[in-house]
Parts: sequence; C-alpha cells; structure tokens
Amino acid sequence: GRRRREAAEEEVEETPQEKKLRLAKQYLEELRQLGESRPCSLCPWSRQGAVLRCCCARGGILGSPAHVLLFLQVQPPDPARIRVLRGHQLPVTCLVISPDDKFIFSASKDGSVIKCKWEVDSGKRLCVVPGGKKGTEERHMGHASHVLCMAISSDSKYLATGDRNKLIMIWDAATCKRLHIFTGHRDAVSGLSFRKGTHQLYSASHDRCVKVWDVAENAYVETLFGHQDVITGLDSLSRECCVTAGGRDGTVRLWKIPEESQLVFSGHQGSIDCIQLINEEHMVSGADDGSVALWGLTKKKPLALARQAHGEQGTEGLQQPCWVSAVAALRNSDLLATGSHSGSVKLWKCGEGFRKLEHLLDIPLVGFVNSLKFSAAGDFLVAGIGQEHRLGRWWRIKEAKNSIYIIPLKQKTTTPSPESPGSS
Repeated sequence: GRRRREAAEEEVEETPQEKKLRLAKQYLEELRQLGESRPCSLCPWSRQGAVLRCCCARGGILGSPAHVLLFLQVQPPDPARIRVLRGHQLPVTCLVISPDDKFIFSASKDGSVIKCKWEVDSGKRLCVVPGGKKGTEERHMGHASHVLCMAISSDSKYLATGDRNKLIMIWDAATCKRLHIFTGHRDAVSGLSFRKGTHQLYSASHDRCVKVWDVAENAYVETLFGHQDVITGLDSLSRECCVTAGGRDGTVRLWKIPEESQLVFSGHQGSIDCIQLINEEHMVSGADDGSVALWGLTKKKPLALARQAHGEQGTEGLQQPCWVSAVAALRNSDLLATGSHSGSVKLWKCGEGFRKLEHLLDIPLVGFVNSLKFSAAGDFLVAGIGQEHRLGRWWRIKEAKNSIYIIPLKQKTTTPSPESPGSS
C-alpha cells in the first residue's frame, strides 16, 4: 500500500510530457528484454519484424512527443532490380502509392489522369483514363490539361487529381470512376493532400490560396490566404493543419485550420518548389537554388540546409545549381530522397535532432525527377521521370524516358530511441 501511494505521488509530480517520455522508455526497455516486436496494426514496420516505431500499446500515445523515430541504414540498390513502367507519352508529373503499397497511380502532361493505375507486384496497367480537349470535361472522364498533383485518402477510397485548368477531380480509387469535380480555384491546382484518417482534402493553387474540402460530402469548406506568390507544393498528416511551399515568395507556411492562422518559415534563396512532412514536427523542402532544407515547426529558420545538393550545371563560369524538383520522406524515420535533373536521385539521412543532412548514396536516373514517393513499409521508392520539368519546358532531356521507376530498398533497422520532448 505504501509503494502504491509513493508511485501515485511521483506521477502527480510529473508533467504530461515527462510521463509520456517515461512510458516510452519503459516500453522500449520491455521490447529489448523480449528481443522481439509486438504486432501493431498502426505501424507498417511491424509487418516486417522491425522494432515498433510507436508506443501505441502504452495508453494510446501514438503521435505524442515520445513517438519513436526509426533509424535506417540503406544499401545501394541493384540496378538490375530497378523496374521501369512505361505508358505515358509525355512527362510524368505526379504519382501516389496506395496505403497498402499494392498500387501506383500516376499522371502526366498528356492529361491522362490514371494512365495508369499500376499493380506494384506485376507492373501491369490496371486502368487507363484518357484525357480530352479543353472544355470537354463534362463529356468524358479524364482531364483536359496537364495534371500537376494527386493525393489518395488513407483508406484508399478516394483519389484526388488537380490540373492546370483549375479543376480538382475526385475518383473512386478502386474502379477509376470519376465521382465529382471541384471548382473554385482561379489558377492551376498545384498541390493536394488528404488529412490522414479523414476525407478532408487540402488543395493549393497558383492563385496563392489554400482551400479545404469535404470529399465525402462533396462540399467546399473554406479558403486560406497568405502566400505572396504561386503555391508549388502542399502536404499534411494527422493534425488539422497543412504545410505549403510558396514559390518565389521564399516562405514555407504551416496553416492551422481551426485557428485560421499560419506560421511563416524562411531560409531558401530561390523558389521553393517542393515540400513534404517527415513527421508531425519536422519537414523537408527543396528549391531551385539547389538547396534542401530541414525544418522544425518550433523554429522559423532551417535546422539544416544542404546547398547545391545536386551539384551544378552549365559551362565554366556560368554554372547554376541544379533545381531540386522533388523531395520525399519515409514517415517517422530519418530517411529522405531528393530529385533533380542532375542524373541521379539522392538518399539522405537526417542527423541527430534533425540538425544535419548526411548524404547516403546516389541512384542513377536520367531525366527530370518530377515526383518521389516512399512505400509505406519503406521497402521501395517510386520516381516519376520526364523529359521536361512538370511545370514548364525550360529544358528538354531527349535521352530520358517518360516513365515510372520502382527502386527496391534494402534496409537494416538499427535500435530506435525516443526523440527529444519537442519532436514527434
């Protein structure tokens, strides 16, 4: 009885964050003693026998400050095992992977929105939705202009696509049937993301605003303003917020939807062209000045910045940094990927506390890397390649193939450790 009273007194003296951190450490110690992982439906890594990266068995604190970061060691992929999916006639502009890692949805400048829906294991095309001429969207299923972005809901029910003609189309991901068209943006739709676990959709546009939609109800919710230039990218996770890249206004912004407020981050010197969240507290962005930045949501400046991440191009004396055209992060891990037109995709490791970017290896790929996505389980990386940049025709790489590359990743998982109390 005395021990119980003493334990209760200790708990009263703890702050909520201290308690969560203590429980996380306690659970990790139990895992080390057991020498094996416990199955968890919320963690894709548990399917591969890796140590759990969350503490959901301890009071449901997934996403809390004690959330465990997974540290990975990636081996160079065997070039012979890289698969190429061909079918697009024009440059691939965007792609997504279904949450179960079974399907890839891709789109391109030819307006074919789901040309194709691909099966990952076999590489087969399962569905093709052809595009049409401008103004004919009501008479056929597909887009009538370049498709610039796409997103899939976490339950794989809905697929959303956005084009240069200001339209957002909602599809049934299983049947490839178009369900609805959202209108309201006044310029090209450049970013889409479903809030994880919901059917709430965020969209970004060259009209410099962010819109919120309820896809299940086919309803518009609200519009958010703040960027001073075209928005070039958008991402979100479980929280009711999203992050955007603001092109040449030089800012990254975090939008708090319920509060209708925003946090402004700055650090790149050029146009910020791509962005993705690593976890609920950190994100990565790339710019046309060749830099890659790591951000923490508690600081307005980058925690780490890699300049000229993909080298330079041009004749001697007139060199320019290679634009960073795509970034990807394996959620809740320290593994990142970046793409350019430099001839390779680069893999990076986030240093301790996200205060360093360490280059791991290069994967040779010829062409503009317009989109990058890690599978949920982290066992492969998908790259959308084109002869041109997704937003324009400034250069053309004739030897490139407009195609999708599936790059297998061999990984060795090292012992995880809780992050600092300010991270997730």
